[in-house]
Amino acid sequence: MKKTVTIGLSMALIATSAMTGFAQDQNDSKSTNKHYLNQESNQIKSVEFSSMKAPSTIEDMVKTYSGSTIKVTYKNGKVKETPLDYQSLFLSKDKIVDNNGEMISAGTPIDAKGNPIVDNSVPDQPSYFVSDAPDSNSMIKIGGKMYIISHYEYDSVDNAGNSISGLPASMTLTQVDQNKKTGELTVNHAKKIDFENVNGLWTPCNGSTTEWGTHLGSEEYEPDARSFENPNSSSYKAVTNFANYYFGDKSKANPYFYGWTPEISIDNQGETSVVKHYSTGRFSHEVMQLLPDNKTAIFGDDGGNTMMFMYVADKAKDLSAGTLYAAKFDQTSAENGGAGDLEWIKLGHATDDEVKAIIDKGTKFSDIFETADSPTEGFTAIKTQANKNVEYLKIKPGMEKAAAFMESRRYGAMLGATSEFNKMEGIAVNKKDNKAYIAMSYQNGSMLKEPGSVKDDIQLPERKSGATWQIDLIDNSKDTNGSGIDSEFVPAKMNAMIIGEDLKSPDAYGNTAAQDKVANPDNLDFSDDLNTLFIGEDSSMHTNNFVWAYDIQTQKLSRILSVPVGAEATGLRAVDNAKNSRYLLSNFQHPGEDLEEKEITAVDKGKLEEAMKEAIGIQETGGVGYISGLPSRNSGK
Repeated sequence: MKKTVTIGLSMALIATSAMTGFAQDQNDSKSTNKHYLNQESNQIKSVEFSSMKAPSTIEDMVKTYSGSTIKVTYKNGKVKETPLDYQSLFLSKDKIVDNNGEMISAGTPIDAKGNPIVDNSVPDQPSYFVSDAPDSNSMIKIGGKMYIISHYEYDSVDNAGNSISGLPASMTLTQVDQNKKTGELTVNHAKKIDFENVNGLWTPCNGSTTEWGTHLGSEEYEPDARSFENPNSSSYKAVTNFANYYFGDKSKANPYFYGWTPEISIDNQGETSVVKHYSTGRFSHEVMQLLPDNKTAIFGDDGGNTMMFMYVADKAKDLSAGTLYAAKFDQTSAENGGAGDLEWIKLGHATDDEVKAIIDKGTKFSDIFETADSPTEGFTAIKTQANKNVEYLKIKPGMEKAAAFMESRRYGAMLGATSEFNKMEGIAVNKKDNKAYIAMSYQNGSMLKEPGSVKDDIQLPERKSGATWQIDLIDNSKDTNGSGIDSEFVPAKMNAMIIGEDLKSPDAYGNTAAQDKVANPDNLDFSDDLNTLFIGEDSSMHTNNFVWAYDIQTQKLSRILSVPVGAEATGLRAVDNAKNSRYLLSNFQHPGEDLEEKEITAVDKGKLEEAMKEAIGIQETGGVGYISGLPSRNSGK
């Protein structure tokens, strides 16, 4: 995810993200869920979204809104067309959180003792930090109440205007009430989620909701443990800053505390508990997406020179132990965005407790690997996201498990996996067709042909606007050693499905990618009963980012939401069954980012900046909300 100056418009997007994942009550039976899904699909025959025009006035460019409609054709012959609308829930700066009797902003991070973390950057004007970057959300029903778990990814700058390094991130639990007649959602109360037992939370990006009613978060851009051993490095600075902010003790800094998948549960009293799943591997977790068997998962690994991973849990609905694999990409085409086959390399099997025990021993990078400065016999040359340079590494005796799960990308590259993906982000699943979809936000850098590189598995033409790829899921797969993979949903082939179009020069609104095509896809979600893939943009190539609806059958692409200039559309989630209502959740963060760098002539750029400041402010807040107007359970009767 981009880290940029965020404007008040963020609030609208955040609301959408907050609705992001609705999980059924843990007491609901499978048969009840299947009954509802069958009832819903029996009613709806097809849907068609109209495509709204891109914003062209200052008034529209600084707000979050939809100008789209949805036409629903039911199996009983009824046809209904309804306008879509955006409903905001709250801004990240809104003081809705009760923290030990004090009302604080939704996006304020807390330390290990539960105290708000203070920004002292302006002398004599201390204030609490407030994130301008709400991201993923899950909606979960427990004990008859509805809750939203929301990520607050980072804060762009402090009050003095300085960039921030190592600020702990946070999540907020918000109870929401639903109007039974209209479906409108309102905030009841909110509180911060405690991460003390897992050493705090590092850069939570996207997330997902499990079918058993928990939230899977993420920790993106894991700190480089090799660089951390150099006290002059940026990694050392970031992790020690984190420890100072969070624990009040720099000696507790450890890069291996971060880069994992946290799972958050809510009990019947509305109390949360947190675990980190160390057996799922450590890398730049964008999102962990479970597949239909509830034991196989694939991941987004955000950054450059990243890797595709697959995790197969020992038991369904239990992520405490499993086997981790890394993919080798065998390119089959460079046309139409690209295509390739996937081979899976087994990295190892572990339990959460086994990996945690290695971390708790104080294991360092230098305990796991020997290093060389140049090509050396017995050392493997690799290049990954962790380091900008080629590394020459050798595993120390007995440290294979530590390497596989604490340095998953480095170890995978040493075994031959492809570490050349770039900005690999959101994932969605189409259960009916055994397909998954994954966003490659920017197809450049390590995805291009790189003569002289360590490996060059991916050799695609540059497409800065990126593409959304389709993945085929198959049964009866074997790994590269010939051993069977215990999953019916192994990714086997992938191809670009929805591709962007780079422009040779900016248009009058400053866009450097075609405005009527997706640019830099990021958040993805799929609605099974609407047969629609939803795509949210994280684009510096579009002056205003959009949310899109793509009909898998007709291949029609429709723009359905516009977020404030410079903002990113995050937290996308199709909520198909929320007490007889349906929502499309979608956040926005960092509105106003990079506005000063845009070449805009269609409107007065100075007036546009002023309008942004007046609307919600630049780099001050983000927003949480949802798209309304989607067909409810009973609307076809």
